[in-house]
Amino acid sequence: MNHFPDSIRPSDISPYTGWERQHWVAYADRLLAALHTYRSPSGARILLPGPNSSYGPESDGLEGYARSFLLAGFRIAGSRGADPNGLIERYAAGLAAGTDPHHPDAWPRPDVLDQAKVEAASIALILQMTKPWLWDRLDDKVRETTIEWLSAVIGQPYPPINWVWFRIVVESFLREAGGPWSQADMEEDLAVHASLRRAEGWLSDGQERAYDHYTGWALHTYPLLWTSLFDVTGTLCPLQLRATWESDLARYLDDAVRLIGSDGSPLMQGRSLIYRFAAAAPFWTGALSGASQLPPGLTRRATSGILDHFARKGVPESSGLLTMGWHHSWPGMRQSYSGPGSPYWASKGMLGLALPEDHPVWTATERPLPIEEGDQARIITAPGWLVSGRHSDGIVTVVNHGTDHAQPGDVRTDAPLYARLGYSTATVPPLTGPTVDNPVDNTVALLDADGRVSHRTGFRTLYTKELPHGVLAAASTGTVYWVDTTDPDAADHGSGRTGNAVAGPVITITSVVRKSVEVRLACLDGLVGPGQTLRLGGWPVAAEDRPAAVISLPGESRPELRASASNGQLTSALHNLAGFSTAGVLMDHGTSPLDSWTAVPWLTAALPLPMKFVAAAVSLAREGSDSELPPCSLVMRTDHDGKYAILIEWSDGILTKVPVISVL
Repeated sequence: MNHFPDSIRPSDISPYTGWERQHWVAYADRLLAALHTYRSPSGARILLPGPNSSYGPESDGLEGYARSFLLAGFRIAGSRGADPNGLIERYAAGLAAGTDPHHPDAWPRPDVLDQAKVEAASIALILQMTKPWLWDRLDDKVRETTIEWLSAVIGQPYPPINWVWFRIVVESFLREAGGPWSQADMEEDLAVHASLRRAEGWLSDGQERAYDHYTGWALHTYPLLWTSLFDVTGTLCPLQLRATWESDLARYLDDAVRLIGSDGSPLMQGRSLIYRFAAAAPFWTGALSGASQLPPGLTRRATSGILDHFARKGVPESSGLLTMGWHHSWPGMRQSYSGPGSPYWASKGMLGLALPEDHPVWTATERPLPIEEGDQARIITAPGWLVSGRHSDGIVTVVNHGTDHAQPGDVRTDAPLYARLGYSTATVPPLTGPTVDNPVDNTVALLDADGRVSHRTGFRTLYTKELPHGVLAAASTGTVYWVDTTDPDAADHGSGRTGNAVAGPVITITSVVRKSVEVRLACLDGLVGPGQTLRLGGWPVAAEDRPAAVISLPGESRPELRASASNGQLTSALHNLAGFSTAGVLMDHGTSPLDSWTAVPWLTAALPLPMKFVAAAVSLAREGSDSELPPCSLVMRTDHDGKYAILIEWSDGILTKVPVISVL
C-alpha cells in the first residue's frame, strides 16, 4: 500500500483534498524515481516488467521513455528549468541514443512502426515545452538526428481519430526547429478533427459513436496545447478556430466536472482506463490555455480529487510503478496495444505541474465539486447520457442511450465499456469471463433456448428529454441479434467483435431517471423463438468477499418481485414494475478490476409478453444514504386519443408521464 497520501490533510487552501503543489511534485518525483532501475544504459529505453504489447519490446521501451518524458517535461517546465533530480541530463542522453540510427538502442522509426507515431508526439511536445533548458542545449548532431527521426511522420497515413494530433504536434515542432514539414498534412489532419466535433462541445474519437475519456485527454487537450506552445495562432490556426476550440472545451468541462464522484473517481467507461488520472488532463488544459470557465479553485479540486482517489487506493504500488490496472494491478484491463509502459499516459493528468507555483490554480482555495453542492441532473446530448449525481452518496451514474463504439446499423457484440445501459463512478462491468460475450449487467436482452444472450450495438437513439421535477428520460431502439464471433483473438481496441449474426426482434428501451432510480421499460416488436426469455440486468457490485444477495418473491416479505446485491456499502437493486416473473443474482469471480467478486441482480420475463412491455425500477445507492427512493409504481391510463399512457407514481406522490416509443 502507498502510504504517501496518508500524511496529506485538509488545509486552508485545500479544504477538500489537502493536495497542494508540493504534494503533486512529490508524487511526480516518486513516479519518475521508480523508473531508474528499468532504464537502459543509454537512457533511450525504459522497459518495465510485464507482458509486451503486440508491437514488441522495442516499441514498449520507446513508449516507456516517451510517456514518462511527458511527466519529466511538465516537472521541468513548471520549475522553469530547475532540475534537482537530473531529469534533463537523463532524457537528453536517451534522446541522443534513440534517434541515432546506428546506436543499439535506436528507436523504431514512425514510418516503420505505427506506435512510434504516437510516442513521437509526446517527445516533440516536451521538446517544445522545455526548449530553453533541453533542446537549445543539445549539440547540433543530436538535434539533426532528432529532426531526422521525427521527420519520418511526414506523409504517413494516420487513422482518422485522435491520432491526427500526433502528426500535427510533431510537424509543428519540426516547423519551428527548422526541419521539414507538410502544410498538406496539417490541413488534412485539422479537417479530420473538425469532422469529430459534436453537440455542446463534445468530440467523438472517430466517426463511430466513440465517446469516452479520449474526448478529454486527447481531442480537447492537444488543440489548445498546440496553440499555446507553438507559433501557429493566426497562421496555421485562424483566430476564430482557436476561439471555437476554447468554447468547445469550456462547454465540455462544464459537463466533465459533473462526471466526477465526490471520492474523486472518474467515470469508469471507455477504453484505455489504465491511463487512470489522465482524466484530469482537460481541466489542466483549460487552465493553461485560459479557455476554462471553471473557477481556479474548482479546477484544482477536480484534478486533485482525481489524483487523490488513485493515490489513496494504492497507486502507484509499493514498487512505485504504474501497472496495468485501475486501483491495483489487474492485467485483464490490458488491450492489445497496451505495453508495460502504456499506463504512463497517466502523465497527461499531471499537466498542471507545467504551471508555475504562483498560477491561480495553485494559489486559489479549493471549491466544492458540483456533486458536493447538491444533486445533479443533466442530459449530455452527444453521447446520449442521462447524468445523475447524488449529493448524499457522492456517486455519479450515467444512463446510456447513445454510445456503443459503433455506428447505427452495425452488427457486433456489445463492448463492455461502451454499450451497457449504465456506467458510474462506483461500478465497472465485468471485463473478463463469460459475461463479456453474454452480458448481464445493465442490459435488456433476449436469451435463446441455449442461454446465449442477444446484443444491441448499432441501435438508434430516439430522444433525450428533460421532464418536470428533475426527471430525465431517453429512449433507443434496434434489432437485437446473436453473434458467433469469428475471431476471438482479434486486436482489442475497445469495440465489440464481429461474427456470424442471427437477427431477433426489435427491442425499444425507455429510461426515466430520478436521483438514484431508473425506471427501465422494454417493448418487443417482432417474433420470438421457442424457449426464449427476456432478461433485465442491474448494476454490478464488486466486493472482496461474496456479496450478499436478496431475492424476494411475491407473497413473501415484500409484495413485489425484487432482487438486490450488496457489498455492505453499495447496493444494486431491481424491483419488478410490470411483466417479470423470476429473479436472481449472478455471482462472478475474478472478472472485475475493482475487487474479487462481482454480483449483478437480474429479472426475467416469459415470452410472449402479455402487456407488450416490461418495466423495472433499477437503483444504485450507498448504504445509509437518502438517495434511494422507495419502489415506485406504474399507472396505466387511456389518453385522450384512445392510446395507453404510462405514468410513474414516485414514492412522494409525484407523477411522471413516460414518453414511450413502443408498439402499444
